[in-house]
Amino acid sequence: MRFINGKAGRLTAAAAGAAVAALALAACSSGEADPAGSESGEAMEEAVSYGDLTVQLSWIKNEEFAGEFFADSQGYYTEAGFDSVELVPGPSTGAAELLSGTADVALSDAVSIGSAVAAEEAPLKIIGTTYQKNPFTVLSLADGGNIATVDDMVGKKIGVQDSNTALFEALLAANGLTTDDVEIVPVQYDPAPLTNGEVDGFIAYLTNESITVEAAGYDTVNLPFADNGLPFVAETVTVTDQSIAENRDALKAFLYAEIMGWTDAVNDPEEGARLAYEEYGADLELIPENSIAGSIAQSETLVVSDETAANGLFTISDELQAATLESLAGAGIELEAADLFDLSLLAEVYEEHPELIAYAG
Repeated sequence: MRFINGKAGRLTAAAAGAAVAALALAACSSGEADPAGSESGEAMEEAVSYGDLTVQLSWIKNEEFAGEFFADSQGYYTEAGFDSVELVPGPSTGAAELLSGTADVALSDAVSIGSAVAAEEAPLKIIGTTYQKNPFTVLSLADGGNIATVDDMVGKKIGVQDSNTALFEALLAANGLTTDDVEIVPVQYDPAPLTNGEVDGFIAYLTNESITVEAAGYDTVNLPFADNGLPFVAETVTVTDQSIAENRDALKAFLYAEIMGWTDAVNDPEEGARLAYEEYGADLELIPENSIAGSIAQSETLVVSDETAANGLFTISDELQAATLESLAGAGIELEAADLFDLSLLAEVYEEHPELIAYAG
């Protein structure tokens, strides 16, 4: 079986008022796909092809996607049965690309996807997550905004990127504030407005802008979303309901390759960073020291947890699902777990390949 990409290979289906370009699937093997071929993780015994896959990244090609870079460069995507996997840089929440059919998989976050599901009845599901803890923060300078608590935001100018607007509004709502309590200043992703004093706070990543601003010599202060009412999962692997129904084996193969890639990234974060600044993001002029610091930080604090140690990477415990849904509810987004998550594919991958659980080197 294979994913058929491109306009000629997509079928259009109406779902919940949104036009969803579905992935067409053509049978080219007689049996069920087995991404690793056996429970020991050896190469596939059956010849299987899923064709080409397009993954919409939430951000630029930096160390944030070290696992994807490993999966591509080490041939894990190919081993899993894909002819090619295109990693499309963001910034993007991925919802629009999934619904339009220009992406097969999106790496996003629970608030952005939950907002689309609740407000638009978008037929989307999270099937796993890279980050057990989201890295969003309100970044400020100690001699500037000095935003250490939620109340410190009141009356301040906060630089918010378009794709992060829903996230910031969720943070406000979860803490009993509204957009009337702050001045939202539209910004891009360069933190220059913060260091130039144009804004008091700046929506950032703990593993990205927070590191780069501090490395530039500034005394920084962080207000992490995860510690202030929004402990939701991020870098979520998100797909359409129709893809789950029609392309289940291919999605499982993708998850298999992702687990392999992120196993490498967790065990060798410096190499993951090198893949970003020397190869996949070579045109971005990434600073190696900052990329390495970010890669180590995400590998040690965001990607792994007690849950992943017990059950494997990308898993989302019942408790974390509940915490994520509570985060959404605090922002006025009311959903049940079944509305947002479908972890049955990941469970099947680990049932078929239990050796993947032991990712620690």
